[in-house]
Amino acid sequence: MKRLDIDWNIHTTTDFEAALKRFKRYLEDNGFRNSTIEGYVGNVGRYLKFVATDKPSEKDRISFRDELHNSKLSRITLNQYGYAIKAYHRMQGEEISYKRLNPNNYIPYYFTAHEVQKIFAVCDNLKHYAMLNVLFYGALRASELCSLNDQDDNLKDLTIRVREGKGGKEGIVYINNECATVLKQYLSVRPLLKIDGQQPLFYTDYGQRWKRTEVHRMFITYKKKAGIEKNGGVHVFARHTPATIMVANGCDIRIVKEVLRHKDIRTTLRYAHVADKTKRERYDQCLTL
Repeated sequence: MKRLDIDWNIHTTTDFEAALKRFKRYLEDNGFRNSTIEGYVGNVGRYLKFVATDKPSEKDRISFRDELHNSKLSRITLNQYGYAIKAYHRMQGEEISYKRLNPNNYIPYYFTAHEVQKIFAVCDNLKHYAMLNVLFYGALRASELCSLNDQDDNLKDLTIRVREGKGGKEGIVYINNECATVLKQYLSVRPLLKIDGQQPLFYTDYGQRWKRTEVHRMFITYKKKAGIEKNGGVHVFARHTPATIMVANGCDIRIVKEVLRHKDIRTTLRYAHVADKTKRERYDQCLTL
């Protein structure tokens, strides 16, 4: 089979649209969340494009799996492809095995406070600036930002209600005065728009809800404009970075856990690493005789 040059970051729906529409409806009928559906359809779209058929064989699956591994994707991403492919074949009446990989216990990438300020500084679009502020100060996932409606923000109490968090959980997140001021400026000029009977907090220039892939691309545009070349997308910006900055500034890890809405504190402990300068300062302060 000829190897295809696949862009792993692009949501692919142009090929095999009929099969992908069936798959999307299958996921909806089985109660999958919107953010999960978006990810599964994108992954399966790339899968079908690679194998060049909407009825992949076992040989096709193995070939695509090998391509995924050759692309040096993270174990978490490899597992996400596996879940999506298993769901697609289940829709076809086939039960397949796709080995789940244990995620690496890695130190997350993060941006420094200075780099975050640089990203904010180059953002010259008020809507995008408001989105980036809500993402960062609310420590939101991109899919959570896309699901926000007008009634979810409480600028008086400086909180935002997350209705479609990970695992379908609801939660309350904090924002600060700076973020609230930006959000007020945005809301004062943004026309009201209803989509499917709801009034989204943010919508695209085409009158649609944002998708997390679109939010990612928007962030990457400003990251490049700011001249930042290190690894990391919108998830690193909005989740890893706030957590790391809070820990570096002395915040109790249990508070960070609540801010990030983690179920297990062991997940939060990945952010217990801090910048070398901070570690050096704490070391010199604490290891004394």
